[in-house]
Amino acid sequence: MSKLETNQVDPSTGTTLTLGTSGDTIAIPSGVTIANSGTATGFGGTNTPAFHATNSATQDLTSGSYTKVAFNTETYDDGGVYDHSSNYRFTPGQTGRFFIYYRLGLITSSAAENKYPYIQYGRLYQDGSQSDALGELIIKRETSNYNFQEVYLHAGGVVNVTSASTYFELYALSTNAAGAGDTDVNTGSYFGAFKLIQ
Repeated sequence: MSKLETNQVDPSTGTTLTLGTSGDTIAIPSGVTIANSGTATGFGGTNTPAFHATNSATQDLTSGSYTKVAFNTETYDDGGVYDHSSNYRFTPGQTGRFFIYYRLGLITSSAAENKYPYIQYGRLYQDGSQSDALGELIIKRETSNYNFQEVYLHAGGVVNVTSASTYFELYALSTNAAGAGDTDVNTGSYFGAFKLIQ
């Protein structure tokens, strides 16, 4: 093995400098720093696909039943993985580990005491069924003396996606007092995900 010592190696003008051929291994010893001031391609990975979506208006909930939340405005959608116009679902289209998160704001339409909901839920659904991946977030009013008009539920965690056809949606539920009015999903809610580099 011979050793080449030089400060710079350039390819011929207009060509590409190639190090090694197929089957070779280029070893970088411990303690060596690779400094890149140019554009790096083909190294590591990216946190895509990824999306972040919000709701542009409040959404009515029917007391006692889960309702899919319509996050209808995309902040970004790298990979076209979120449907913001009809199904309101995230379909990664590939396997791997994804960080999924949401913020769900729930608000009552009236300040009257009997309008306040007893129980409020936020839950992630996977392939149309309730998922335990992020658990279920619950806020419960124990008695009529402890009231609230607006709450926000936050959740996030890593989900291992094992099928490219798997999809995720967010549902909300409110159980209101008898004769109570609407509970709405408030603006300021959001839903998002990104792939973890493995």
